[in-house]
Amino acid sequence: MPSGLDDAVWIVSAYLIAYIVTMPFMGRLSDTWGRLRTYLASLGLFAVGSIFVPLVDDLPWLIVFRVVQALGGGAMVPVAMAIIGDIFPKGKRGLAMGVLATVDTAGWVFGPLYGAFLVRYLDWRWQFYINIPASLLAAAGAYFVLRRAPRAHRARSLDVSGAAVLAAGLVALNVALSLGGGRAASGPSFNFTGSPPATKAAPILLGVAALLAIVFFAIERRSANPLINLRMFRRPNFAPACLINFLAGIALIIAMVDVPLFVSIVLPEGTEMAYALQTAAARSGQVLAIMTGTMAVASVLGGWLCKRLGYRIPTILGLLLGAAGFALMSTWSVATEFAPMASHLALAGLGFGLVSAPVSATVVDAVGETQRGVASGLVVILRLIGMSVGLSLLTAWGLTRFDQLSSSYSTLQLTSGLVLQLTADVLDEMFLAAGVALLAAAAIAFLLHSRILDPERSA
Repeated sequence: MPSGLDDAVWIVSAYLIAYIVTMPFMGRLSDTWGRLRTYLASLGLFAVGSIFVPLVDDLPWLIVFRVVQALGGGAMVPVAMAIIGDIFPKGKRGLAMGVLATVDTAGWVFGPLYGAFLVRYLDWRWQFYINIPASLLAAAGAYFVLRRAPRAHRARSLDVSGAAVLAAGLVALNVALSLGGGRAASGPSFNFTGSPPATKAAPILLGVAALLAIVFFAIERRSANPLINLRMFRRPNFAPACLINFLAGIALIIAMVDVPLFVSIVLPEGTEMAYALQTAAARSGQVLAIMTGTMAVASVLGGWLCKRLGYRIPTILGLLLGAAGFALMSTWSVATEFAPMASHLALAGLGFGLVSAPVSATVVDAVGETQRGVASGLVVILRLIGMSVGLSLLTAWGLTRFDQLSSSYSTLQLTSGLVLQLTADVLDEMFLAAGVALLAAAAIAFLLHSRILDPERSA
């Protein structure tokens, strides 16, 4: 078992990196090998990882099987998006994408809750054992439901060299961002800690990632059957949707990190919030669940609006509502009470939820059926990379801004109350930055075409 926080961080980081890396490859594999086969294979990998993770005691093997688990888990969402594109006709995919987003977001809400329940009343290993029957049930359901579903035309081959270079580049990028943003907040004064070697390695890895990106684009331009057809980015709606998802990822990670920090660190124990929700951990989880729960419900609404209004209007509306929510969150202070905090988070969650289905449907509708898998993987990856970039930037910004604000005071003046207020000021600035990112995404959303396009004609 992991012996310290550094080990635990790498268990999580390895999973997230493998989760991201597998998306374009498995998405493209579904284009060539078939959706059902790829989906069943991904469930199998996830189940195998879930079997062996609780059985090993050595850290290296624990990381290996977490990676196996991630290789399966990372494939499920993009392949499911491609399946929706195959089964549902244009104009009706938005609502189906909304339901998919609702189920996915519900996992964010309830996963930590049932995980905490299992750890408390059974054993941590049951967090993985429970995935085995769930995977078997999902595989059986997918087989019986999808075996008679319409099958898309398959792509001719898989670009193995492009996949290998892209995988290496994504690993380098995500490790660099993890190291660059790895100085996690350890208290209300943003006392970040990190090793100098990690700090020095991050720029080198970013350079490696940039070099591999150049090599990847060169390979794809010359390949007869590229992993990612670069002409997709010239199709109306595709590039704007990818940029929107990237910026939404930056804003989303700011909420996912800073809301728990604000609730657990800034709010003093004597406030209404503390009395209402008891412990700091409970406050963090329950308050954040207001946003994610609203996201889950609003995703279906976004799909419904997409069907009636097209892609552009629900996307712009959601991004503006999200920006308004973050603008209100930037006014939080140590005196903020539960009711306004909950309403601001619900507004931000409503915005995120409205955006999810239109952006996903836009991407699937913008490409041909032989590219739906890889296109779905790509748009999800860009949101996750946006989250990684946002996490790295907000960590560095938090440290820098706190140092700038606290430099105006002497050591004797920095009482605990002042430190909490300065921390609140820094977090408020981050919320404002998230709102700006969503406003930029809303400006890009005006480039979306609301009508359904023929991906073959717009190539």
